[in-house]
Formats: sequence, structure tokens, C-alpha cells
Amino acid sequence: MARRRITGDGVSPQHAMLARILTFALSFVMATPLPAAELLMFDDPGCMWCARWEAEVGPDYPGSPAAAIAPLRRFDLRADPLPERLELAGRVRYTPTFVLVDKGREVGRITGYPGRLAFWVQLDGLLGELESSRRGDRPAPPGRQDPTAAATATAE
Repeated sequence: MARRRITGDGVSPQHAMLARILTFALSFVMATPLPAAELLMFDDPGCMWCARWEAEVGPDYPGSPAAAIAPLRRFDLRADPLPERLELAGRVRYTPTFVLVDKGREVGRITGYPGRLAFWVQLDGLLGELESSRRGDRPAPPGRQDPTAAATATAE
């Protein structure tokens, strides 16, 4: 008959170690933040406007304040599959298209590349929408209206 060594508090060393490992793992999972916002760039290898964005904005984006809020994630429009849990307001048809998502849901988009200055202005507007949506003071985008809100509005 094998003897089990019991610690002073009545727990075997194996169970104590297992409890430590589980506590560590749970603390890691609980400390992991919710998915951050991302700026998804849909491009195409032959797209001249994508190349222009890459030359004019691409080198500056990673160090920008916008990248700290929404890092850039690239997708080849024709080749890369989209993540399963991504909710876009509509299909991406043109390149480049920049879609700001938060927790997998589209906040807004920039279709095309309007030039360096216009891009930063439009992106600033999207980041403002992101901030508003996180505070909860932004209405749902078209096509995502709360059906109960429409019923309440017609009943009044």
C-alpha cells in the first residue's frame, strides 16, 4: 500500500501543485483583455491605390497614435479568408478598403484611398465613432437597428 504524504493543511503535494497551476492559468485567462480594435486593410497585389497608401501612409502607421488604438491587419481581398467571428456591415468590393472593427464588429470603413491627409482625417472620424460606441452613445449602424426600438417608435 502506497503512502501519500500530506502537507500540514491536509492536502497532498500533488493536489497543491495542481491547485497552483490552475490558479495561475485562470488568472492569466481572466487578465487577458477583450479583443482590441483593429483596422483591417483589404488590398490586392495589383492595386495601385494600395501601393500609394503603402508609400504615403504605410511607414508612419505603426508608430501613430491610431495604431496604438487599432493596429493594422491586412487581408488580400481575393486570397485571404476572413475570421469566422467577424461581423461586417457589408461585403468589401474595392481596394483598398479600411474597416475599423471592435470586438469583431464593424464600426465604420473607408473605401478607397483619398490621399494622405484625407485618410488621416477620415480615420480620425472612425476612431471618434469607436470611442462613442464604447461609451454607448452611438446609435446602431444602418442594418443593425434594434427591432424593439422600431416597434416602440411606431407604437408612439
